[in-house]
Amino acid sequence: MRLPLGIMSNYNDNPERAETSRQLYSPLDSNYRNPDVEAAAEDRQYHSSWRPRRTNTHNSAQRVRFSNDVPYDEEPRGIDAAIHNAADPQINPSSPFGAQTSSSKSADDRERHVEYDLDRSMEGGKSRGLSDKARMDQDIDDTDRDTPFRLDNYRAWVNRQRKRALGPGARFEQRFDELYQKLIIEGLLRQKPLPPSRDGRHIPISAGTVRATPLIDERSGGHYVSNFIRSSRYTKWSFLPKQLYFQFSKLANFYFLIIAVLQLIPGLSTTGSYTTLIPLLVFVSISMAKEGFDDYRRYVLDKTENLAPAWVLDPEKTVEKNRKKSRKGFFGIGRKSQSKRPEEEGMTELQDVGERRGDPIWSAIQWQDLRVGDIIKLHRDHSVPADIIILHATGHNGVAYIETMALDGETNLKSKQACSLLAERCSTIENLRRCRAEVVCEDPNVDLYNFEGRVTLEDETRPLTTSDVVYRGSILRNTDELIGLVINTGEECKIRMNANRNARAKAPKIQGLLNRIVVLLVLVVLTLTVGCMGGYYIWRNAYEKHAPYLKDANVPFAHIWFGFIIAFNTLIPLSLYVSLEIIKVGQFFLLDDVEMYDPETDTPMVANTTTILENLGQVNYIFSDKTGTLTENKMRFRKLSVAGMAWLHDMDIERDRLESKARVSRRNTKGLGGQANDSTDTNGIPERDEPVETPLISNPPQSSFPRIPRTRLGNPLPIPKTEALLTYISQNPDTVFSRKARQFLLCVALCHTCLPEIKENGEIAFQAASPDELALVQAAQDLGYLLIDRPTNSIRLQFQNHEGQSTTETYEVLDVIEFSSKRKRMSILIRMPDGKICVFCKGADNVMIARLRNALLAKQKASDVVRRASKRKSVEAERAMSRLSGTYSPRTSISKHNSIFRKGSRRKSTEANRRSLSEDIDTWLTRRETLDMDEMVTYDEDYSTPRQSIALSPVLLAGSTEFYDGIVDEYMAADDGAIFERCFQHIGEFASEGLRTLLFAYRYISEGEYEQWKEVYRAATTSLVDRQTRIEEAAELIERDFDLAGASAIEDKLQKGVPETIEKLRRANIKVWMLTGDKRETAINIAHSARLAKPFSELYILDATTDDLQEKITSTLIDVGRGMIAHSVLVVDGHTLSVLEKDDSLKIMFYDLAVRMDSVICCRASPSQKAGLVQAIRDTVPSSLTLAIGDGSNDIAMIQASHVGIGISGREGLQAARVADYSIAQFRFLQKLLLVHGRWMYLRTGKYILATFWKELVFYIIQAQYQHFNGYTGTSIYESWSLTVFNALFTSLPVILLGIFEKDLKAETLLAVPELYSFGQRSEAFNFKKYLSWMLSGAVDTVIIFMMVWGFFKDILFTENNSLFPLGQLAFTVAVILINVKILILECHHKTAITFGGFAISIIGWFVWNFFIGAIYPLRFGIYVVRGSFVHEFGNKLGWWATAGATIAAVVALELGLTALQRIYFPRDQHLWQEIEREGGVKEVLKDHAAEEGRAAPPSRGTDQGDIEETLEPQRSLSPVLSEGSGRNTYQEMYIPPSSAQRGHRSAGPGSRVSMIHKGLRIQTA
Repeated sequence: MRLPLGIMSNYNDNPERAETSRQLYSPLDSNYRNPDVEAAAEDRQYHSSWRPRRTNTHNSAQRVRFSNDVPYDEEPRGIDAAIHNAADPQINPSSPFGAQTSSSKSADDRERHVEYDLDRSMEGGKSRGLSDKARMDQDIDDTDRDTPFRLDNYRAWVNRQRKRALGPGARFEQRFDELYQKLIIEGLLRQKPLPPSRDGRHIPISAGTVRATPLIDERSGGHYVSNFIRSSRYTKWSFLPKQLYFQFSKLANFYFLIIAVLQLIPGLSTTGSYTTLIPLLVFVSISMAKEGFDDYRRYVLDKTENLAPAWVLDPEKTVEKNRKKSRKGFFGIGRKSQSKRPEEEGMTELQDVGERRGDPIWSAIQWQDLRVGDIIKLHRDHSVPADIIILHATGHNGVAYIETMALDGETNLKSKQACSLLAERCSTIENLRRCRAEVVCEDPNVDLYNFEGRVTLEDETRPLTTSDVVYRGSILRNTDELIGLVINTGEECKIRMNANRNARAKAPKIQGLLNRIVVLLVLVVLTLTVGCMGGYYIWRNAYEKHAPYLKDANVPFAHIWFGFIIAFNTLIPLSLYVSLEIIKVGQFFLLDDVEMYDPETDTPMVANTTTILENLGQVNYIFSDKTGTLTENKMRFRKLSVAGMAWLHDMDIERDRLESKARVSRRNTKGLGGQANDSTDTNGIPERDEPVETPLISNPPQSSFPRIPRTRLGNPLPIPKTEALLTYISQNPDTVFSRKARQFLLCVALCHTCLPEIKENGEIAFQAASPDELALVQAAQDLGYLLIDRPTNSIRLQFQNHEGQSTTETYEVLDVIEFSSKRKRMSILIRMPDGKICVFCKGADNVMIARLRNALLAKQKASDVVRRASKRKSVEAERAMSRLSGTYSPRTSISKHNSIFRKGSRRKSTEANRRSLSEDIDTWLTRRETLDMDEMVTYDEDYSTPRQSIALSPVLLAGSTEFYDGIVDEYMAADDGAIFERCFQHIGEFASEGLRTLLFAYRYISEGEYEQWKEVYRAATTSLVDRQTRIEEAAELIERDFDLAGASAIEDKLQKGVPETIEKLRRANIKVWMLTGDKRETAINIAHSARLAKPFSELYILDATTDDLQEKITSTLIDVGRGMIAHSVLVVDGHTLSVLEKDDSLKIMFYDLAVRMDSVICCRASPSQKAGLVQAIRDTVPSSLTLAIGDGSNDIAMIQASHVGIGISGREGLQAARVADYSIAQFRFLQKLLLVHGRWMYLRTGKYILATFWKELVFYIIQAQYQHFNGYTGTSIYESWSLTVFNALFTSLPVILLGIFEKDLKAETLLAVPELYSFGQRSEAFNFKKYLSWMLSGAVDTVIIFMMVWGFFKDILFTENNSLFPLGQLAFTVAVILINVKILILECHHKTAITFGGFAISIIGWFVWNFFIGAIYPLRFGIYVVRGSFVHEFGNKLGWWATAGATIAAVVALELGLTALQRIYFPRDQHLWQEIEREGGVKEVLKDHAAEEGRAAPPSRGTDQGDIEETLEPQRSLSPVLSEGSGRNTYQEMYIPPSSAQRGHRSAGPGSRVSMIHKGLRIQTA
């Protein structure tokens, strides 16, 4: 037996079935075996002769191909060929890639060995051992010397790809698109593209004028487009033609349309004129109705946004006048308006509120009625309904804070301010009414990051930039009121321009193969027709011409030809697509999984379409948004470093947990009438009665007993909490450490721009331009420094003094030097209560280090830390490569020597053996989960946290500092060099955990120095030329000679289970890309915390502003092509993408590189660029299947561009959830949706299609065989009534039940072993090879059936009924029973009462049907004598029943034999795991690993501490506390929790042959 995942042996049996097709044509993919290199390789020493070879073309470290399965037959190409064959001087000049070598060995003679799927070897022969350092260096040197040669070949390949992109096919497609645009779009539909305006659109600022007279668009000559938006795919005019095209693009439907037309021709059909047309129309109508209903739901959701209220300046009350006119009407229409829609009632209420507020000149209208030129008013937390120019804002200095999360994914608020020329003239309503300015702005475009415009007022002109404009999709924050001028509406808004404008109907991937099979079956029908025609002409010449009773009975050729086509057309089942829709409806209801329900937000999983359900089981690439999809949009202060000590801050976690429980509790106790809240969203989900647990994808159960920290020597404590810090400061207030800690806390409490706001209940809330600043201020509050007020130019803090008394102090704010992306820091100058002036500064460590007082020493220490970190990273990468290459060691995996498949194990199965198997499975799964994880520090698990790196340490009681007396090092607190080293080390470790770090510093200055600097700074701030540059130069004068205060680490809080979900997706061979509009640094931090990037990952950053892109991409390709990178991540920004798109060669190289990386991070990307990336991957890797997931309107374009779109019901709203194919509440639900339901639905659909084709072939080929015995006259062996209801009554239920309820493996198995998901990626359930095997089996079955049935009837005695009807009914009976047995008994693995019930109904129904037709059939003479025959003629004959039984037994025996042969000699993944599932004790292990979140659980009760210690080993710590001490190069031990077997209360019995291995321990593969 092979491993349960060996299993993986057939991953590359057929390269055409791989999930990507890169190796079929890319020059970087090669596994050529050079005999010279093989000879050299044999002289080396390796750890194992079977070790796999790995490169970074693929991120699946689990998929291998074993030595006995697949020979090497691919040839080297391009760069890879030169890498592998650099030592071979013999180059084949005729090679298409110019780098191939001749080999004396044939493919069959080559050595077979393990290889990762889709990967290519780095050299021939055995895999290179990582420990062979000298040989590795030599290979790298050889590679470097051969670089020019490789690059020439690669450039040639790129040129060929570019020419192919411009080849005849591409030119034909381009010409076709041009003709379609000219003739159809522009000619027939009159939708001509708008030319650019002369100098932009001119929009006058005129109060209320556009409400009476809309502005004219210079480009079209008509009015500007309305503010109506549409996300639905169809309109009432386009639905019918688009759907007819979509439905008949399915070849089966098109084929039946042709058959239906032929049947309508008199004399051609022997089965009636409408037997195909009417069912076809019904089936197509059902499919169209389902598509229409799905799209109608999108329309309803769009309607919610279009009918939202907006306030426009309307001094003439034009809106109210128009509303009254519309209510009058005639013929009773006016009376209908009295029954207002809910939306209209809302509008009226808002209008009344506006009038009560004393603003009668503001009118409430719907968003869809806004016009270009309208002046609108927004209030705090209102969404912006259109692109607007700011005229006035009520914020400080006229600043408005805008949240653009839905546009670009950034969580920081943008400060926007009206142009100075407008701010002065639009501050009041009277000024607005008198203002006669004109705004000129650019034509609508997709660029979110640039804006050009100008405003002219009284011959004075000022420019307009991005600081003056706010786009639709933004939200007004921390500003009471904003007034703006509408410049773009509806589909011309920036966010809508970035949306996918021509969203096409999505089709399942399986449909392509289905269409090809239909074409094949058409050829089969034509072949049968030709064969039967030939048989007829032979029979006519041999018999018909000589039979007097057939004189002049010749049939015309056309009638014969089309008659046989119509007779055999049922080989392509008419009900195929309709029954497929039925099973998808059944699958839709089964998707209502309680484990994908989020009780906190009361949001279930929602399927907006059932068309592409099976695509969920075949995903290769996931493109994910960051903000709101991976993260919760919550910033939390998590760690700090002060005076060389690191501390964990977790006070907010318990607070958040209690708030979450309170929200769920309130929701559960709320009645049906109490669902109304402040939200205006009318699209809420009905409340559930109670929260539901999600055992298979949630955290493991937490321990109910306290954790006791270990204090023994060699096992130091985890990182301490900030409660202990406060306790230490209060008990030791005058020590050096305490003074520095208080100074750091003061820096955090003062260095910000937050404003406190007292709520009605007396609580203090904070308004901040950045969530990072909000997290810092809240942390300062937790640590005793509360910001209670911020009057003009001052800050008031409340804290406790040394005596524990509450004290309030006022700090005067002298100046604030704002943060900018260029400066990467902010500073604030404060006059302290004692009169001293202090400069507080915070910023990125790379800009702050140079500004420290002892900068030289700081740079030296930082360099030392970076050098050690780089060395550690190299070691970790080497370990990771070693672990990846040593995964499948036969000595450490579940092998045949101790498996359940061992010979004789069935006879001698004992409890010990079963326990040993479960422990083997547990150890093996643990090894899989820790494959590329290095040693990690494990903290306390008292609370549930979203990532392992910030799990909590032991809870400390106030005053219990005895335990931590030795942790605070007062000597270190007085040593600047030690502080620098530890602080920089902590920063690196914080960053590796994905935390956002800031360095805090301070400096006291004299009064004279401040006054001197103030003059320079004042001159800079008032300068009209290069103001920002002069401000930065002035800041440089004061931001120097700082003292280091400490460092902070802020967590951009991930959603629960995100890292674990991404890790499981990676194991499932799914590449996850992160596409975000946020900054590069933020994106990289989140990538680390979400495990998209690992501590040892190699990050390659493409930046068009600093790099030569061609050189950088080429060098990166060489690095990745060598295969020595353990984990590679590519980082690219939106500007670089735009540069790449302009150069065809660069674009080809970039996407060739991107598909080779383990992960890709795209930052600062616009929505259109996100969609372009998705489309590019679809084009670059045509065989792949893409999934896009996001929660904001900026994600709509990529959701529509992907094969599968998933929306998150997140904080950014429901925009994405409305247009997506599926909607979930949390990213972690992807585990269950893809790995479980996706696989099941793909399996069910594949089995349904195969079973449907099989049963049609078995049944109707009997008909074809019978033609030989009736002169090929077309006479049917089956009675016509029975033939008509064959599919509907007797064989439709088996395939439908199989398609709805089949499950080959349990959910816990699929979650515990994500590698099994590759079943769908490799199209194992439905592929051409599998189809042919089913058809071959069916052909053998149908021959056996007919021959045994005919063999019985041809020799039957004349005394018995030997007419055609008993013969046909015997064949019919055997076929019906066999079809039900095969589908519901032999092929259905998940048997339930429903499937057995369906089996009984079909079989019993067939015999009831025989009694029925025997009773009601008219008594007449003919070839089918039906009436009473079953009861009186053949149904009471033993021979008839014996023949039926013998035939069924023979076919079933054949099927069982084929199944046994496959399972014994050619087992697949699912076959082996099905046997494992049946073993006792394995189910609990699988459940444990299915629910595993990647963290260790506490030790079990009663576990002997001494026994646990035996399983420990020294670990290299990444924790700030457990790292090397200052000036020491020592390694310390850490506490490693027990294994998962102990965690599950399973002790290693005497029969155990496997040691306990925990996830935190590095797995050694000997």
